[in-house]
Amino acid sequence: MQHLSLPRLLVSCAALVMFVLSSSLSAEDITLEWDDMIPPGWPPPELFEGVNLDELEDDDPEAIEFFARIEELWDEAPMVESLDGKRVRLPGYAIPLEGDSRSVTSFLLVPYFGACIHVPPPPRNQTVLVNMAEGKSARIRYAFFTVWVTGTMTVETSETDLALTGYTITADKVEPYEPE
Repeated sequence: MQHLSLPRLLVSCAALVMFVLSSSLSAEDITLEWDDMIPPGWPPPELFEGVNLDELEDDDPEAIEFFARIEELWDEAPMVESLDGKRVRLPGYAIPLEGDSRSVTSFLLVPYFGACIHVPPPPRNQTVLVNMAEGKSARIRYAFFTVWVTGTMTVETSETDLALTGYTITADKVEPYEPE
């Protein structure tokens, strides 16, 4: 049996470590767009048949009835089950839920500015609860701060004071949004 010299042994060990690290990093995160979280055929187009949103007034009984149907449909919005357990990367607007002025441990991620303040809030398949992985926190500078969130997505319904969510991401990385 031939013995390796110390330099060769170190090079071999370094190569093995690099191989293991590159193998674990090569599994790329799925970069999602918000439409990827909506199953095909939803929402049903017949919901909007015969409704001219531009002509509805806030106190119009037809508007009140229409928005009540929308809110019910949004709360029952279907999820894309194949996303469960996937490592994802998703951009969006962060709305802090838990934390302080320096860091947050839980926040909502929504697709557009002002979501969850307006009524109705986005459908549950367009609202994500983000919980930071154990021991991690995120720097969210202000409400509706735009971020990239990377972590493991689960398909599960959660209810917060602001909205019903259909997805949860356990995040290990939150970065300020920069367009790709």
